[in-house]
Amino acid sequence: MSNVTYNIDHYLCSDKGLLLPAINEYTWNTYIRAVLYLVAMLWCFFGVALVSEAFMCSIDHITSKTIYLPGPHGDGFNLVEVKVWNETVANLTLLAFGTSAPEILLNVIETCGHSFQAGELGPGTIVGSAAFNMFFITAFAVGCIPAGETRRVKHLGVFAVTSIFGIWAYVWLILVVLVITPKVVEIWEAVLTLLMFPLLIVFSYLADVGFVCANKRVGVTADLEIGLDLDKNEKIDSTEFLELARKLAKELGMNEDDVAKTMATHISKKHRKSSIWYRVQATRLITGGAKLEQPRSSVEDANLKMLQEIVAEPRRLPVGATESKDGGKDLRLSASSEQNLLHLKKSMVEFTAATCTVLENEGQVRVGIRRHGDLSKTITIGVETIDGTAEAGGDYIAMKQLLTFEPGETLKYVSIEIVDDDIWEPDEFFFVKLFHHPEGSSTEEVVIGKLAINQVTIVDDDNPGHLEFSKPSFIIKESATSANLVVNRLDGADGEVIVNWRARDLKPTSKRDCVGVEGVLTFGHGETSKVITIMVNDLKGDDELSFQVELSNPTGGATLGHIDKTIVTIIKDDEFNSMLHRIANKTKANLENMKLGTTTYAGQFRAAMCVNGGNLETASVLDYVLHFITFFWKVLFAFLPPPSVGGGWPTFILSLLTVGLLTAIVNDLAAIFGCLVGMSNYITAITLVAIGTGVPDLFASKYAAVNEKWADSSIGNINGSNSINVFIGLGLPWLISSVYWKVKGKEFTHPTGAVGLSVTVFTVCAVFTVLLLVVRRYMTIFGKAELGGPKTPKYLTCLLVSVVWVVYVMVSSLQAQGFIDVF
Repeated sequence: MSNVTYNIDHYLCSDKGLLLPAINEYTWNTYIRAVLYLVAMLWCFFGVALVSEAFMCSIDHITSKTIYLPGPHGDGFNLVEVKVWNETVANLTLLAFGTSAPEILLNVIETCGHSFQAGELGPGTIVGSAAFNMFFITAFAVGCIPAGETRRVKHLGVFAVTSIFGIWAYVWLILVVLVITPKVVEIWEAVLTLLMFPLLIVFSYLADVGFVCANKRVGVTADLEIGLDLDKNEKIDSTEFLELARKLAKELGMNEDDVAKTMATHISKKHRKSSIWYRVQATRLITGGAKLEQPRSSVEDANLKMLQEIVAEPRRLPVGATESKDGGKDLRLSASSEQNLLHLKKSMVEFTAATCTVLENEGQVRVGIRRHGDLSKTITIGVETIDGTAEAGGDYIAMKQLLTFEPGETLKYVSIEIVDDDIWEPDEFFFVKLFHHPEGSSTEEVVIGKLAINQVTIVDDDNPGHLEFSKPSFIIKESATSANLVVNRLDGADGEVIVNWRARDLKPTSKRDCVGVEGVLTFGHGETSKVITIMVNDLKGDDELSFQVELSNPTGGATLGHIDKTIVTIIKDDEFNSMLHRIANKTKANLENMKLGTTTYAGQFRAAMCVNGGNLETASVLDYVLHFITFFWKVLFAFLPPPSVGGGWPTFILSLLTVGLLTAIVNDLAAIFGCLVGMSNYITAITLVAIGTGVPDLFASKYAAVNEKWADSSIGNINGSNSINVFIGLGLPWLISSVYWKVKGKEFTHPTGAVGLSVTVFTVCAVFTVLLLVVRRYMTIFGKAELGGPKTPKYLTCLLVSVVWVVYVMVSSLQAQGFIDVF
């Protein structure tokens, strides 16, 4: 050990920082100093993440700016609102710069603060951050996809361009420091490095618009363009919203708050969110802040699943059967919220429909039984037939059995044999009933839903039958938006039958119209039910709308039944409209909470000073702990201007300056900590600093991978950020330093050592990782997708890429500590 003399002004590691030590630490124990500097560095990482959040919100506000341009519309034109910023350009400029700002500024500050000499901490952080992003985040994104699901890159052209540039950036770094001018960086090399950044943007833009590849991006819209009048141009699809609100509030028994939350979540999931949204969400998750999307309870998950079933799944009817149209539903839960919540804690079993119809010659009918609520265990339920006008043995074969649902199974069918004969007889029916079998699951495990009995009607197929409405009059509330009139074919279903229908207003002076006032119904062979749908304009004032619909001219030997006319009365539904208005307002409020940034200082301070932004109902113990740790940073950064001020630019500039100041502090903390524990600055950079600045990106990628349909938001920006780290993070300090030393008449030297080997290892491993993602995209064994896929290949990929990162860190550390000497 060399002999070093220390005094009160010059002591161990006191000369390693620009701003620190802030006070004299001569008398402090070395190990205590190391621990304090480590804790302070980790705490400052929270500060960097939080001020980067404000930076991201300002970028989102800037890049979301729109203008109106004339567009073709019929014979003329109208104004179309379009974004000023191209999405790819925005991602590669402001967004990528925002995620890379700490690494870029760290290198600039280190170089300029150490007499324009190249250090180890800045370049190490840039390469180490790139390795953490490329290897560890990619591995995490591959492995976090739910079982059986996959995520593919949608905009492959842009991904290919950024991947090529992301690897080329580090190949260029090797050429500069090892090949072209070893250990020296000249001005032209620095300038060329900087110019590669706009070149990346140009090529990525050309790929985005389809100039250099076929998969042109189309349909780019603003985030959360959901049409709930959040902005002046956003309109809701009222028909869809009315239908979903009616099903959730009336048929499924949810209260208004649950409906609004479920609708907001459903709308949010339908629309792609930006990478900035996921970065901000990740930051708030790790700091106990106001989450853009709150964690859902098991009840809320069940509500959302039921809504998705309503929207996405077609009606499932028994094979060879037709569902009755007289009010039967394929999904109906309890009539009150309390019962609904009770059922969701158990398994609930019921029929998919209240009635079904089968032709006698079909031979059998399959009746669907659906399971809701708790799907985690095996349950059994009894099913039996009961005579109606149809008798067991003569018209159908009686059945009584136990039906078993395995874990996760939601739909089962039971088959009942129908007896076919050549004797004409009127339509007959029998019942299928669910019951608790003594040998089945108990009432504590299984609840039988409202649709506990299914009526099966056997239609004789030897006559064409007669046609009539299901009832002589229909009273429909305005909220229904349409009149659905059921026409039944009774006492036979042989051959094709056609019948005309016509609607006429019973009030000749009415100023309203019935849309679709006449038409034709065609019954195919065996079809026994059809629906006439008549759209009705909104009611004005307090009057009602009444009209008559009449059947006429049946063909194919069919006749008209007794109810060949029906009266339809549309009445106002003020109660429903009031409820719908409240749900819409609450849904809007929930969606507003999912948007980035706040509009006032008061909102910023309220969110900064309250756990989970004030939403204590969903706050966890961890949220309280993280909020306590980060409280100082939150309140401090609440003084930054809201993103809505000045188009977002004041927030952008001030938060960038704050990132620079915090980065200078982190630079000092890392350098002094490494010195105190005898660790090379390069090792500190590729481990602690790279991981500390990369954790928000890790959680953002994980959250995007799980919630997005495509992989672009989770891994699409990795290569872009990695290349920008080199083009700007190294190019800018290189240019400053090379010009400075040129003026001095000297050359700007850049040591190779740890950087040379580290960059070489990273480049080789990066090529391997990109090729592995390409192989995953085109091979069935991996699910033909970059992320997710079959369990074993998915986790093998995750493990392999993680090992690559560990190997990179180990090899780079051995070189940095002098155990090996390759360059």
